[in-house]
Amino acid sequence: MMPKMKTHKGTKKRFRMTGTGKLKHRHCGTSHLANRMSHKRKRNLRGTTVLAEAESVALREALATYSY
Repeated sequence: MMPKMKTHKGTKKRFRMTGTGKLKHRHCGTSHLANRMSHKRKRNLRGTTVLAEAESVALREALATYSY
C-alpha cells in the first residue's frame, strides 16, 4: 500500500484554505524596511489576499487539505 502524502509544513505556515477551497496569503514585503514605503503602499499591503487559481493547484497538493 502506498504511504500517505505528508503536508508541506512551509506551505501550511504561509497559506490558509478558505471554506470554498481558495487559498489566502499575506502580501509580501511587509516584514521590515517599511520606512522607505509610502503610507499608501503600506496601507494597501495590509491584510490578506486570495491566490490566483493557476498557482493554487499545486499548493493544494502540498497542503493535503490541511491548513492551520
